[in-house]
Amino acid sequence: MSVNLSRRAVLTASAAVCGCSVLPTRAYQERREWPLDVPPPAATAATTGRHVLLLRALRAGPGLDARGLRTMQPDGAERIDNWEEWAVPPPQGVEEDLREWLESSGLFAAIAMPGSAAHADLILEGELLALAANPAAGTAHAALSLVLLRRQGDQPLLQRSFTGTGRLQGAGGPALAAAMRAALEDMLAQVQTALSPYA
Repeated sequence: MSVNLSRRAVLTASAAVCGCSVLPTRAYQERREWPLDVPPPAATAATTGRHVLLLRALRAGPGLDARGLRTMQPDGAERIDNWEEWAVPPPQGVEEDLREWLESSGLFAAIAMPGSAAHADLILEGELLALAANPAAGTAHAALSLVLLRRQGDQPLLQRSFTGTGRLQGAGGPALAAAMRAALEDMLAQVQTALSPYA
């Protein structure tokens, strides 16, 4: 009886080893990160603004805290790539870009961060609404809603949504990231223009 049991155990183990040896292997895929930096145009004039602007942290629209690059599908759904992603969460990256654009513009005396001891005259807060590429249309788009408030009494001065577009040239992570950065550049230029009357 023990001999039969031993032979059965050996046969079972052999079958298991053979079964493992024929399992399909999945090729390793490296996760790639893309910078979400959109440098502003070169400053052409010194700071002329009189007001200090407090820029609050941008909120994330539904799903926009995920770092994976987003693409629109033919059925209207959005796909988030698990292998091609931004180096930072999109709201954080766009907020840093917006801060750099406003500092470079010279519109305001200073751009304060939350928790700063500086006394701000104006407050800017907002939400990132969209950042995706549409391969079928050959474009990318970015959208942001902003509210500009006067610090005294929280009086709203401007409430508006901004949308930027960029051209998608090619496929894959590099092309997608470049198109979305172009859309952000278009959008940030609009924001800068819209805020100039309040400087």
